[in-house]
Amino acid sequence: MYQLEDVINNKDNKQYVIEAVREDGMLLEGASDALKDDKEVVMEAVKKDGGALEFASTRLKGDKEVLMQAVETKGFVICYASEELRADKELILKAAAKDGQILYYASKELRDDDEVVMTAVKNKGIIIKYASARLRSNEEIAIEAIKQDKTAYDFIEPELRDNEKIKELMA
Repeated sequence: MYQLEDVINNKDNKQYVIEAVREDGMLLEGASDALKDDKEVVMEAVKKDGGALEFASTRLKGDKEVLMQAVETKGFVICYASEELRADKELILKAAAKDGQILYYASKELRDDDEVVMTAVKNKGIIIKYASARLRSNEEIAIEAIKQDKTAYDFIEPELRDNEKIKELMA
């Protein structure tokens, strides 16, 4: 069993670090900066635990392939993604299916995308609060959000609150 201290002591040994992150991806924290920027090492780490993306280099946080792998296990890691990738619909959809909370980190344009917002609210209804005003007044999206979490009602646009279908859900 690898320990962070052991990884730190072997931080420049690529094979050692790869073996350690295959066991626990978060051990990437102890790797050298050079290995945190090594795509092979980082891919192994995020395969095991998407949260290891936190310790990857800025360059690799902007690599779509790395992010697509990381969101396989943890959608929230979008928070570490580059601004460019926060606007990548394919990536955001994949992450939203795992963790609706990521809508908070999505680009403004994707917060106004029907498919992205629907995927996010089906996973975490209250996240509708980060959708565009246009989508907070979309009946279908509001209904899905409220089905998932009744507190989403507080974040839909006021004109929808008298909607019969929504009133039924809230009864």
